[in-house]
This record gives sequence, structure tokens and C-alpha cells, in this order.
Amino acid sequence: MNYGDALRDEVAAPGTTPLIGIYDMYSASVAAGHYNGFFVSGFGFAASYYGLPDIGFIAWPDMLEFVGRLRGAFPQHHLLVDIDDGYVDPEVACHVVQRLERIGASGVILEDQKRPRRCGHADGKQVLPLEEYLEKLNLVLASRTDLLVIARTDATEEEDILRRAAALAETEADVVLVDGVRSVEWIRRIRGVVGDKPLLFNQIAGGKSPRLSLTELTELGVDVAIYSTPCLFAAHRAMDTALAELKFADGRLPATDEAGGIGVSQSTDLLARNISRHHGSPAGVRA
Repeated sequence: MNYGDALRDEVAAPGTTPLIGIYDMYSASVAAGHYNGFFVSGFGFAASYYGLPDIGFIAWPDMLEFVGRLRGAFPQHHLLVDIDDGYVDPEVACHVVQRLERIGASGVILEDQKRPRRCGHADGKQVLPLEEYLEKLNLVLASRTDLLVIARTDATEEEDILRRAAALAETEADVVLVDGVRSVEWIRRIRGVVGDKPLLFNQIAGGKSPRLSLTELTELGVDVAIYSTPCLFAAHRAMDTALAELKFADGRLPATDEAGGIGVSQSTDLLARNISRHHGSPAGVRA
């Protein structure tokens, strides 16, 4: 199988395709039981790998290594990878895209921010001149084989948002993403200017965009929805709660035979599914 084409077919199917943000191998192992598509979120990766906010700390070799481990454990899942601004330099962006395609990524998101970059739902974002971003984007598009490429703008001024969205839709990018969309009305306006080009919507808890169901997004003409942080934020809450309860119980661990309890057996069973001999390699995957 060609991973890019497989994701492209999923995006073209009716309805809104959900891709779930994962931040490490364990979160991916849990998410794999519920969804067939992952989003390798820059927010989650910066938090889990470096313990730092999503403001440009990610080094591309670290991201490549993580995606390689993901593909080995999950040979059938869609893997959409956030590559931020392509790690600044257009030649680096092309190199990273080609490496990601060789190790089995399904697609990438390339943004138009300039450094210092920010999370797409944070204040203080700055964008490259449109012509400079389009040059980088077109180089990336020319360097891929079948990898799905999502063109993302982080513009915040209303006129610039629509201008950039329309320009991105005219490229050979497969999908357009306007990040930090603040209302349903703006989703409609963006949908109008991108024409037939598939549209992606980024949902992040506590972000600037409205919380919408997949049904609502389908009705708005959105083709893909990425959920950047549900695993990360759920783990944060669960770990904080578990440790507070452990302290309250004077260090006595909870019983694992209760409904929903997780212990050594349950965790080992989950992780054993990722051993390569249990799933083999899908036919036709490039080495």
C-alpha cells in the first residue's frame, strides 16, 4: 500500500475523517483501539519528548525517529505528521518530507509561520510573506511522491486569512488548513474561498476554535478533523488524579480487579499487540 494514497482516499470518502493526536507510543497504543488514524501533534510531541511548550523546540531527527517507531508498531494506521514550518529552511523541509515518506508517513502539515513560532491557537503568531511560503510549499510538493501534503496558514487578519486560503487552494497541496478559526461562520467563509479543495479543521481543548461534532463538521463541508491533544490532556488529568489518590491512601495502590482497573496484565496485553510478528508488514509497502 501507498500510505499517502490510502489517506487521500479516506479524505475523499463521505463524511469528516478524524485523526487523533498522540504523543508517545503508549498513547498511540490506546488510541489504536478506537481510531484508524493518528495525528503526530507538535504540541504533544514537544510536551512529551522535551517537556517544553510548542514554540519551536522540535528537532527533525527526533520527529523522524518517533514516526519510524509508530509505523513499525501500527502498519495499517494513517499517520499525519506536523512538521511545523519545515524546520525553517526549504531544503530541510524537502529532506524531512522525503525521509518521512520513506519510513511510512501518510502525510504532513506545513505551516506559513515565521520564527519564533507558536501553537496555532496561541497569541503572537507571525506569518511569512505569502510568496515566500508558497515557494517553500511548492518545493515540498515537488519533492514528494505520493505523500499527502496539507498547506496551513496561521494568518490572523481577516482579509489575509481569505487571501492565503484561496492561494493555498490554487496549489497542488491536497488539503488546506486555516488554524485558529474562531467561529462557524468563518469555517463557511473559508470553505467558500477554497472551492473544491479538501478542508481540515483543528480541534484543541481550550483553543480558539468552537467545539464541533463530526456531524456538524461534515455539514460545514470539512473533510478532515485533527484532534491534537485529547490523549495528552486526558493523561494529565488521570495522572494527577491517580497520584493525589495515592497520597490520600497513604501509598496503598488501588485494586486492579475493579471495573476499568489497569494493572500489569492489562498494560502488557495492550503493548503485546504492537510486536511486529503479530501483524507483519502490509503488502506493497515500500522499504
